[in-house]
Amino acid sequence: MDRRWRVVAGCGLIGLIFLFVQLGALALVEPFKSAGYQAVEDPSDPTNSVLYIGAILVATAVMLLAFRYEADQLIRALIVFSGAWLSLYVFRVLVPPVLVVEGVNVLAVGLAALLGLGLLVHPEWYVIDAAGAVMGAAGAGLFGISFGVLPALVLLSVLAVYDAISVYGTEHMLTLASGVMDLKVPVVLVIPLSLSYSFLDATTPDPTGDDDDAATGGDAGDDEDGAADGDAGPLDRDALFIGLGDAVIPTVLVASAAFFAPATVDMVLGIPLPAVTAMVGTFVGLVILLWMVLKGRAHAGLPLLNGGTIAGYILGSLAAGITLVEALGIAPYLA
Repeated sequence: MDRRWRVVAGCGLIGLIFLFVQLGALALVEPFKSAGYQAVEDPSDPTNSVLYIGAILVATAVMLLAFRYEADQLIRALIVFSGAWLSLYVFRVLVPPVLVVEGVNVLAVGLAALLGLGLLVHPEWYVIDAAGAVMGAAGAGLFGISFGVLPALVLLSVLAVYDAISVYGTEHMLTLASGVMDLKVPVVLVIPLSLSYSFLDATTPDPTGDDDDAATGGDAGDDEDGAADGDAGPLDRDALFIGLGDAVIPTVLVASAAFFAPATVDMVLGIPLPAVTAMVGTFVGLVILLWMVLKGRAHAGLPLLNGGTIAGYILGSLAAGITLVEALGIAPYLA
C-alpha cells in the first residue's frame, strides 16, 4: 500500500478509536448512574473540576520525579492497575452475573484481570489500543455523570490552556510523553502504519524531535496530549501516537451534555442534539490537529479538540432552543 494511504488509514483508525470512546461513554452513563458510580454529591459544583485539575498537576509532578529518579516501573504498575480497575467498572455493568461469589461478579473481575495481565506481559500496540479504548470510555463516562455541564466546561477550558503551556512553553509535557512511551502503557495510543509494525520492537520516538532515528524518518508521532515528533515527514512514519487524554477529556463534555440534557431537548438517533454537535466539534478539531502534526511539528492537542467540542456543544444547545446562560450552566449563579 502506498505510504500516503497508510497515513490516511492510520488517521482513520485514530478517528475510529475516538468514536468508540465517545459512543462507549454515551452508552455507559445510564448504567453507571444506576450502579451508583456517580463520584460526587453535587455534579453542578464547579469546584469538582478544580480538585480534579489539582490532582492532574500533582500526578504530573510525581511522574516527572519518578522518571528522573528511575522509579518508572512503579508508575507502570500503577497505570496498569488503574487500567484494570477502570475496565472493571465497564465489565461490572455489561457482563451478566452468571457466576457470583459473595456478591462478586467473577467473570467481570476475570476480564479486568486479563486486561491488566495483557498489558503487563504483552503490551503490543493492539493490546494497548484495546485497553485504552475501554479505559477511555469508562473514564469519560464516570466523569460525564459526575461533572455537570459547567464543571465540564471549566475542566476542558483549563486543561486546554494547560496543555498549550506545557507543550509550547515549559515543554514538560514532551518530557513526560517521552517517559510514558517507554513504559508501553495505554496512556498513549499507538497507530501502526504497516502490517509488520511492532511496538515492542520499535525504537521509542523522541517527542522533542531530538532523537536521531526520528529525525531521519523513523518512528514518529504524537505525545501524551497530541504533540508530534518535530522532524519526521508524514510519509516516513512507522506509527502515529496520540494521547489517550486527547480522546477522553473532550468526551467528558459529550457525556455530560447527554446525561444532563433537558428532557425536552431535540434528539438525534437517541442522543441529545448538544451532545451530537459536541461530538462533531471534537472531530473537526481532530482533523485540524492531525493535519497540523502531519506537517512535522509538535502541537498541543487539547486546545483544538476541547475548543471544537465546546463550540459544537454551544452551537447545538442554541439550535435546540437552550439559552446561552442555561447552556453554560451559570443560570443558578445569576438568579
